[in-house]
Formats: sequence, C-alpha cells, structure tokens
Amino acid sequence: MQKFIARRLLSVIPVVFVVSVVIFTLLKMVPGSPAAAMLGDLATADDIAALEAKMGLNRPLVEQYFIWIGNMLHGDFGMSVVGNETVASVVFSHVKPTISLTLYALVIATVIAIPMGMLAARKKGTGADHAATVVSLAGISLPSFLFGLFLMLIFAVKLRIFPVSGYVEMSRGLWPHIRSLTLPAIALGFMNAALMMRMTRSTLLEVLGSDYIRMAKAKGVRNVALVAKHALKNSLVTIITMIGQSAVQMLAGAAVVESLFAIPGLGQLMVNSIGRRDYYVIQAIVLLIALFNVLINIAVDLLYGVADPRVRAA
Repeated sequence: MQKFIARRLLSVIPVVFVVSVVIFTLLKMVPGSPAAAMLGDLATADDIAALEAKMGLNRPLVEQYFIWIGNMLHGDFGMSVVGNETVASVVFSHVKPTISLTLYALVIATVIAIPMGMLAARKKGTGADHAATVVSLAGISLPSFLFGLFLMLIFAVKLRIFPVSGYVEMSRGLWPHIRSLTLPAIALGFMNAALMMRMTRSTLLEVLGSDYIRMAKAKGVRNVALVAKHALKNSLVTIITMIGQSAVQMLAGAAVVESLFAIPGLGQLMVNSIGRRDYYVIQAIVLLIALFNVLINIAVDLLYGVADPRVRAA
C-alpha cells in the first residue's frame, strides 16, 4: 500500500508542472499588461514600462515562468490590483466558503443519489424506479442557477426557512453556517445527484445481472442483501469515480451558485477579478482549483486501492 501511495504522489509532479505551464501561458496571451491595470488609466507609457521592469515583466517568458514558480513555492503570489493586498491573502480568504459549499453539496448529492439509485435498481420497472428516473431527468435538465432561483423563491422568500443570500462563518455557530449554505449546496449538488443516481442504478443493474448474483438468488439470498452487500460492494469503484468527478465538477461550477447567493468564495472572486483584470489573482485561483482537482483525483486513486486490492497490484 505504501508503494502504491508513493507512486500516486510522484505522478502528481509532472501533472502540476504541465498545469502551471498551461496557466502561465494562457494568461500571458491575454491582452493588456498587469502593470497598466495596477497603475490605472492615467499612467504614462514610461510609468508602465518602469513598473514592468520592476515586476520582471520585460524578461524572457521562460525566465518569468521560473521566477513565478519560485515565488509561489515561497508563498509569494504577487500583489493584487485592488486594495494593495497580497494575492495570497485575497485568495485564501475566499477558500473556506468554496470548500464548505462544495463539501456540503457533495454530501447532499451522495446521500440522496446512492440510496435512490439502489432503490431504483432493486425496484426496476416499478413506480419507484419511474419516479427516480423523472427526478434524475429533471436534475440533469435544470441549470443550477435556475434551480437556485426556484429554491430561493420558495424556501427563502415565501417560507422564510433559509436566508435569501449571504454567508455565515462557522466561527459564528455551526447551525447558522449550515443554514446559510443549505440552499446553495442543494442548487449546486442537484444535477450531480441526478447523474450519480442514474450511474448507480445502471451499474447495480449490470452487477445484478452477473452469474454470481444469479447463483446467490438461486441459493435463496434476499434481494435486499444482494443489493446492499454483494452488488454494492462490487460497484464501489464506479461509485467512488462518480463521487470524485462530482467533486471536481462542483468545485469548477461553484462560481454561478456563489454569485447567485452572494457567497464570497473563489468563484465569485474569479468573476470579480476578471472584471478588474486582476491577473495575478486569476492566475492563483486557476492554479489552486487545478491543484484541488489533482488532489481529488489522488484521493480517488487511493480509495480505489482500498475498495479493490487488485488496483494496488496494477
């Protein structure tokens, strides 16, 4: 197991290198200069050139890249255009809301999707199966922002159970924190729950049709035990894959929900930074999200090894 973990961790190094090169190159292709954005519209060409020289932006691209990477390894992401703050302080102050929202949405999606997928597979062709199919189709078809508006109208404006918008830090209490994230988490997780439910159903049906399951049925094993103990166990790798993919999709798609519910997360910061042309903040956010995705994939690979020992030997 230790060798398996070491191999997965070592495989991260080239991935992170390629991702950092792509991010650096793409942002260098964006029109405009970070120095001009920092100095404002009244800056002269000489002022911009002087600041570019100070920031090292007049050096060769390869040299700029290694300076950028070296600075980041020391925790220096540069300075934000707005407020004269460091990029690190700006970005990391917005990390917690995004992580909290994504984890909450992932828990909601998993808790709803897997039991419903199991029920639909166990009751194939019945009313429960048809109802689960309708719910999953609705989840796939409905955009998260539109579903979020619906939730906001019903549960915040009409019933006043949850707040319309805003974010409450966990330091102000666990329940207020959860309450402020419930509607956004449902809006973010609903589509992924629908996809997970359909995949769980189809995977379980495939496993339930295998020879060893038919043999267990012939021996008198109950249907509930077949699904919960035998079929689900052999579907774990697929389910782990779905959960990992959902986490990546939620992290990448959180911007829309954060903007809708006024949650000060990375997505909303990204939208605001694009409008302000805050290059270094954009660069740091994209790299951080890419690193989160890499870490999620590593976690999925490690869980594969736990769920199926044959993966560790591969």
